[in-house]
Amino acid sequence: MRVNNQPTGMDPPGGPYLNRSALCSALGTARLCQLAMGCAVIAMVAHSAGYSGAHGVFCMAAWCCCFAVTVVVFFLDATRLHSCLRVSWDNLTVTCAACATLMYVTASVVYPLFFVRAECPYAGCDIRDFRIAVTVCSILGTLAYGAEVALCRARPGQIVVGYMATVPGLLKVVQAFVACVIFGALANGSQYSQYAATIYCVVVYCLCFGLTVLLVGMTVCKRTKTVSCMPFDRFVVVCTLLEVLLYLSASVVWPVFCFDTKYGSPWRPSSCPRGKCPWDSQVVVAVFSCVNFGLYLADLIYSQRIKFVSSHLPTTSRCRT
Repeated sequence: MRVNNQPTGMDPPGGPYLNRSALCSALGTARLCQLAMGCAVIAMVAHSAGYSGAHGVFCMAAWCCCFAVTVVVFFLDATRLHSCLRVSWDNLTVTCAACATLMYVTASVVYPLFFVRAECPYAGCDIRDFRIAVTVCSILGTLAYGAEVALCRARPGQIVVGYMATVPGLLKVVQAFVACVIFGALANGSQYSQYAATIYCVVVYCLCFGLTVLLVGMTVCKRTKTVSCMPFDRFVVVCTLLEVLLYLSASVVWPVFCFDTKYGSPWRPSSCPRGKCPWDSQVVVAVFSCVNFGLYLADLIYSQRIKFVSSHLPTTSRCRT
């Protein structure tokens, strides 16, 4: 009986079964720190720090989601099982790290703002100490995820194989995150359905978000050859230019129809309850519309300076170790 000893894609010839660089490298150290900080945060919140309300649920969900994704990424990288997936591993991991960084930053701001400053239920207040510790660990987790992004980010002069590791690719993640903030404000009683112009702005936000997610999905799923009429980097520039123009119009139209005296109020109504005031949501949408316009504009500028190269090389980590 003849045994086939040909090496498979995830078992390099003569090499160990486990990926040592998943532990003995700067990237591996960053991921171990992410796991340690995530585990500490979740344990302290579940034990004594506590969470409640929409803000607390969001923070806990963000920490749990990031921890679960990091566990999966670390396991697949350590066992080399990621070679069985039909995805661009480098693009996927840097996208997850960038998303986790943004979520950790948000949770690190929201949690102490709504919980650390809360009144102590009793003398000594051990709960407040736990909440301060949660905040510190969350900030350290943010630094750990940011370190992974910094290690995997493409440097000037390099041949760009992983688009998501470039500045425009990372900006795509931030743009999608900012769009989610806008959607949350729109859903929080913003009264956007009052005028056709504000409905147009909502359509702009949805269309740009969909285009951004499409570009990220094409890159992660290795479908950059799907657009046959033009190279992928040119397709990205065309989509980004369209998004810049759409966001420019929304950044002008939304404030006019929300804060002009003919349609709305330039000042916050005195009778408006805090936390449930449409004017507050409208301000959030206006501010983050301008933020996203700036991000798309920066994306367009940076996209002129890179050349994306599709690669069919074996899937290996190109992050600095």
